[in-house]
Amino acid sequence: LRLSSCAERSGVSCLLICLKLCWITTSVQTIKRRFFLHRQRRSDAQMRFFCVPDVDECLTLGRVCQGGMDCVNRVGGYTCVPSEVYQRPYRQSSPVLPELSYPEPSDPVSDTFLPAPPRFVEPSYPRIRNPALCTLGYALAADGTCNDIDECETNSHQCHRTQVCINTAGGYTCTCAEGYWLFHGQCQDIDECRYGYCQQLCANAPGSYSCSCNPGFVLNPDGRTCQDVDECEEEPCNHACFNTYGSFMCNCDEGFELASDGTTCMDLDECSFSEFLCQHTCVNSAGSFSCVCPPGYYLYDDDRSCEDINECDTGNNTCTTEQVCFNFQGGYTCLGPLQCEPPHVAVSDNQCMCSAENPACKDRPFTILYRHMDLPAGRSVPADIFQMQATTRYPGAFYIFQIKSGNDGREFYMRQTSHVSATLVLVRPIKGPKKVVLDLEMVTVNNVINFRGSSIIQLTIFVSEHPF
Repeated sequence: LRLSSCAERSGVSCLLICLKLCWITTSVQTIKRRFFLHRQRRSDAQMRFFCVPDVDECLTLGRVCQGGMDCVNRVGGYTCVPSEVYQRPYRQSSPVLPELSYPEPSDPVSDTFLPAPPRFVEPSYPRIRNPALCTLGYALAADGTCNDIDECETNSHQCHRTQVCINTAGGYTCTCAEGYWLFHGQCQDIDECRYGYCQQLCANAPGSYSCSCNPGFVLNPDGRTCQDVDECEEEPCNHACFNTYGSFMCNCDEGFELASDGTTCMDLDECSFSEFLCQHTCVNSAGSFSCVCPPGYYLYDDDRSCEDINECDTGNNTCTTEQVCFNFQGGYTCLGPLQCEPPHVAVSDNQCMCSAENPACKDRPFTILYRHMDLPAGRSVPADIFQMQATTRYPGAFYIFQIKSGNDGREFYMRQTSHVSATLVLVRPIKGPKKVVLDLEMVTVNNVINFRGSSIIQLTIFVSEHPF
């Protein structure tokens, strides 16, 4: 169409042509996608627009369907269907789509631009009546429905052997079992012990782990934390039990000591600790000890020391009224009335005297004094045990002290401490019980008047049986 022709025609004709051209342009823009818009130019002034039938993508695009699927062309597109469906016979009586006919490009443009009446033609592809098309991951069932394919059950999945297949709608998912994690496409065990899943002891296992507790603890129901066990409830100790965190401790009563097993209490032999625990004899007992004194002694208030029983004071003796009761360590003795050997005569209950005027007393001691003492056995030596001194002093006289008799074992000697006194010294231990009689003599010498005389103390020593 030439624009210049509008000038040659009348104004009304030019207006109709412009309206027709605008209607054609609008119709072209509304052609559906299932048709192909074709444009043909006859000359520079004339151009024809028309729609041709659907394009067969199955022929023009090549193999567009894969995986055993066949391409079926449709109006304005195509569909992939399974090969077995495509190969089914189809009925000729199936209705075919009408084909629209359009003017040939060589024909002059129609003033009305109306489509030709529809006519029936043979289809160029097989017609399928109500085909059931299933997407990937589904399979066609006998009833014509699409059912999900369980790739996990049919073992058609691509999961690694260490992975777990989980079926999903139209597909599947590869995941790891509990206790594993995905690393470089493979499931590797998670070392739960490394992350402190357990409070105390942890043992890793493939895909899992187990917690345990140290001795003295028990695993809580949560399987991870530990609870202290009160071992004292089972009474593991002989005596007292103290529960501690994760363990327990046994304690023994006084007088017992804990054995090497940590639970048994053994009696403590206090007597083996020291020989000075008791003054005399220590007797061990279960959990304790006691001190025992020998006959003639009683246990003092401290329960360890022994005190002599004075039988003479308590009256617990067998002495007669004529006798004199003498108490010593651990016992007593009954002393008879003093009997002086002539020419000595008794001047008191413990002294005999021989008069210087009596010629028979010339070579005899002037006086004999009787004394008694006790001495514990095992007395440490040397020990001063008795002192002797002159009671009458003469001008120009001097005194000599000596043991006249009774010192057969040489356990004693006299040490003169001054010119008028001396001390009896024990130099050797004496075992008891024993009675020792010593005659201690004091010789008086006076050269001025040519006088020599002596006095004797007869000392009786009762050595006790037990050392104190």
